[in-house]
Amino acid sequence: MLRPRIIPCLLVSDGGLVKTQRFKEPKYVGDPINAVKIFNEKEADELVVLDIDASAQRREPDFTMIGHLAVECRMPLCYGGGITTREQAKRIIGLGVEKVAISAAAIDDPGLVSQIADEVGSQSVVVVLDVRKPMFGKDFDVYTHNGSRKARGGLASLVAEFESRGAGELVINSIDRDGMMKGYDLDLAERIRSTTRLPVTILGGAGSLDDIGALIGRCGIIGASAGSLFVFKGNYRAVLINYPNPAQKDEIVLNNLAR
Repeated sequence: MLRPRIIPCLLVSDGGLVKTQRFKEPKYVGDPINAVKIFNEKEADELVVLDIDASAQRREPDFTMIGHLAVECRMPLCYGGGITTREQAKRIIGLGVEKVAISAAAIDDPGLVSQIADEVGSQSVVVVLDVRKPMFGKDFDVYTHNGSRKARGGLASLVAEFESRGAGELVINSIDRDGMMKGYDLDLAERIRSTTRLPVTILGGAGSLDDIGALIGRCGIIGASAGSLFVFKGNYRAVLINYPNPAQKDEIVLNNLAR
């Protein structure tokens, strides 16, 4: 039986684990490998690791780091950052990573999605779309390179494009809610969930387990991803890796899917 997934998202910069707010001012919060070990112990459903420097600095993925992460990780692992070729994607999958995430490279060349899907299978291809609500207009704008470049085409057209190109999953990340811990953009989540047949994961804004429950209650079977929620604790944002225990996960899922 398919279930909603609760997914920690780790951001890596200069080899360290960081957290941002609205894609700005990355704060160092620890070592990625240590975080992976803790999420192993807590039996996280899945883990997303994004190197936020790779694409912006136009460098290839850090294969050594990815290999270390894959060796330690005992849950499905998705890696993104700097992937621009099918060969890189194949190499990363060969290291033991289950999924590769692409964003800027896919927007620049949508055909890359098809190429990677042909190489490693659609189920291993995730397209990440970082979005922001414009002051005017109904559709969301999509940005790349840590929110610094606006992409051509709105969110709806890009979702349709990548679905047709063979993407296996979409991650929709709200720039405005990144690190704010005030709840997901549920209207955005519902809109995307109703317009694509692909599995969807929503990222950006979760500040409590209730926020995850609200997302599941609105959208049903969906991925609920979060960064700050799983690395900070309390009003003063003390660094503490955390994750709901099995009983808490069951309560979140069962109570909200039953709505």
